[in-house]
Amino acid sequence: MAKYLIVTGGVVSSLGKGITAASIGRLLINRGLNIRMLKLDPYLNVDPGTMSPYQHGEVYVTDDGAETDLDLGHYERYTGQPTSQKSNITAGRIYWDVLHKERRGDYLGGTVQMIPHISNEIKFKIRQLEAENPDVIVIELGGTVGDIEGLIFLEALRQLGAEVGRDNSMYIHLTYVPYIRAAGEVKTKPTQQSVAKLREIGILPHVIVCRTEVDLTEEHIDKLAMFCNVPKECVIVEKDVETSIYEIPLVLAEQGVDELILNHFRIARPTRPLKDWQKLISIIKNPQGKVRIGVVGKYSELQDAYKSIYEALYHGGYAAEYEVEIVKFNAEEIETNPEILKTVAGILIPGGFGSRGMEGKIRAAQYARENKIPFLGICLGLQCAVIEFARNVCGLAGANSTEFDEERGVKTEDPVVCLLEEQRAVTQKGGTMRLGACPCVLEKGTKALAAYGEKKISERHRHRYEVNNHYREQLEKNGLIISGINPDIGVVEMIELPDHPWYVATQAHPELKSQPVLPHPLFRDFVAAAIKNSL
Repeated sequence: MAKYLIVTGGVVSSLGKGITAASIGRLLINRGLNIRMLKLDPYLNVDPGTMSPYQHGEVYVTDDGAETDLDLGHYERYTGQPTSQKSNITAGRIYWDVLHKERRGDYLGGTVQMIPHISNEIKFKIRQLEAENPDVIVIELGGTVGDIEGLIFLEALRQLGAEVGRDNSMYIHLTYVPYIRAAGEVKTKPTQQSVAKLREIGILPHVIVCRTEVDLTEEHIDKLAMFCNVPKECVIVEKDVETSIYEIPLVLAEQGVDELILNHFRIARPTRPLKDWQKLISIIKNPQGKVRIGVVGKYSELQDAYKSIYEALYHGGYAAEYEVEIVKFNAEEIETNPEILKTVAGILIPGGFGSRGMEGKIRAAQYARENKIPFLGICLGLQCAVIEFARNVCGLAGANSTEFDEERGVKTEDPVVCLLEEQRAVTQKGGTMRLGACPCVLEKGTKALAAYGEKKISERHRHRYEVNNHYREQLEKNGLIISGINPDIGVVEMIELPDHPWYVATQAHPELKSQPVLPHPLFRDFVAAAIKNSL
């Protein structure tokens, strides 16, 4: 039977529950356990696919095409295990499914209520992961204890713990212990009240993880242990790290969190050092140099909008034992002043939707091409590179994407990027999206093949528009290399330039599969090219 490890949060949001849960998952994998991770989101959206980056940050996509919470990115980066449709459950999805069952008559005319129907549906979806035979299922509940929308999830998690029993369920509460700088005092009261709120619901946490800016004294730990009703060794201090969030697994391991969990679940596993993680942190703390990479986006002011992109760039730096300094450029600024890109050694254009900033991204691709600056285009970044090449090399001055026809009020003269013909009949929003893992066959002699080291690859996608196959011959005739093709539907997956140090773009989102201890090959080689350019 699977064990359930449940992570909740208190006092304030944005404490880093996702990173803490992912770090715990890394520790359990290191001890030889098979785990699965799950994020519960109490918001009413069915999924974050239509949510603005300003609201929710990036949308993380799984191999099976789920549009999910960005915390799943932390899970995969830290644990190296893929997530799926089953790994993210929202309140909107729960209510949607329950109401559909009610309409079908599944409840035989009974009154549909929060308990048992909603709570049972939550437990049903959680327990679907048992079919994958994990040793431990790590569950993170989004939000903060006390939030109205999270109450039914807490009730379901309480019921789940009661159903599987004490030996098969464990609750970890992540909380904030503030330091009042003016008074020079650490305050434990918010944590005490947060735990009290949990206990009112019927959940007694077994471990308290304390996020803090300063070290906690023995007095603070004793006080937290007594008033939160946990043994002293179960009060874990998670102080802000100075170098990297990837230190967190080592911080938790040093305090024996994995041992506490194994003892609770009565699982015997030998102690093992986190050698790969220790080496990683050593590289991060002692880089051989620094390289500046420019990211030209439309949400450059939002850290979480391009979270996986930034992390994948850092990973590429780790492979070369270099620190990557990310320089964020607003795409609209590049429209009138592309020369500001001369301060960076590499240029990356990330994915996105909508026409705002598009011309700036196209100018950035042109600047990288003409000035021989290493370039990596991601999704929309590939489309920008194709449009730029069509305009300035092929002589198609009106080249553009049909995505922007309605916004511009003008039909594109040369639609070098457009929807696939067979998708045009689909009108429901989201229906034309190509989501999840898609195959790609790489061409011999290309930088893409050199990076991957294998001809057949698979990458995740999230987009509607493709390079127009009617223009492929003209693009290739003028020197553009189509280095990757989808063998199933015959569309362009990757492009590159032959007479350039490193100019590669992909229709996929390779950043979603990068890990700190296993950097994605495209990011690894892109950063390596940027380092060479900076020397």
